[in-house]
Amino acid sequence: MVTRAYRAGELIAHDFPLHEVSDHLETDGCHVWIDLTDPTADDLAALEDELGLHELAVEDALQDGQRPKIDRYDNHLFTALYDVRFDRASGVLDTSEVKAFITERALVTIHHPEFDVARLQATFDQNRDLASHGVSYFLWGLLDCVVDRHFDATDALDDEIEGIADDLFDPTPRTIDVQKRSFALRKSLVQLRRVASPMREVLNTLLRRDLKEVDADMQPYFQDVYDHVLRVAEQNDSLRDLVSTILDTNLNLQSNRMNLIMKKVTSWAAIIAVPTAITGFYGQNVPYPGFQSPAGFVTSCVLIVAIGGLLWWQFKRRDWL
Repeated sequence: MVTRAYRAGELIAHDFPLHEVSDHLETDGCHVWIDLTDPTADDLAALEDELGLHELAVEDALQDGQRPKIDRYDNHLFTALYDVRFDRASGVLDTSEVKAFITERALVTIHHPEFDVARLQATFDQNRDLASHGVSYFLWGLLDCVVDRHFDATDALDDEIEGIADDLFDPTPRTIDVQKRSFALRKSLVQLRRVASPMREVLNTLLRRDLKEVDADMQPYFQDVYDHVLRVAEQNDSLRDLVSTILDTNLNLQSNRMNLIMKKVTSWAAIIAVPTAITGFYGQNVPYPGFQSPAGFVTSCVLIVAIGGLLWWQFKRRDWL
């Protein structure tokens, strides 16, 4: 658990227990951030009493699998977000759900252990000049941290897709590997789209002027996060199109390789057909020029080599062999 209390933009207390939250909130101009990792129902029940949280919001906080959203209640907001991380080694996109209660003077974040809370703390520490904006500062930091992770995952997916595109035209193609990686990346892009696209609705809600939880002076910062959300969504769409193009190109290349193989097989069949025809002809049980004479054998061999060589040269010139 992480707790911090700010007053007039200055950090005045940290790592205090939950039962002291109300004491800090009674202090005029004090704002509190509470971070909980896998809290129990009893933990949230205590916060429900301390902050006057709505029971439906508390119920959502205890359940996983929420769609990214923001809900408005009488005295607070509730939001569900997703932190993401792309594992380059396995090619899997990992998602971690993050939920938050936003009151006029407190932000409560709830998440699983895999969420990098140190990154969120660093965001707060690097932007202390905004701390005087209270809860809006906490909420902006959370959204900025999450959306930056979406950006990082998108860039990692972009790099991986570029690697697959380079492998397409490798002299020794790895067709099955390209297909597997492409399908895995398309699945990751769908996952990313599922958690990133609804962020537009979340930011649109926060950009409304009638929200008492959001300081008007912080609106430009939330607008900046909204612009980043749009860029992630646009880049995600572009990458999905690129993966589809890679899969189509891979199939076309396979078809071209198959056609090339068929040309080679057909060309060799044509070459082999020449000696077969000649020997078959000379094998007829009738006299022919050179019959029972070494000259006949030499003539047939010369014809086989000459015509077969001519066909080979023609096929080679046309790049059929």
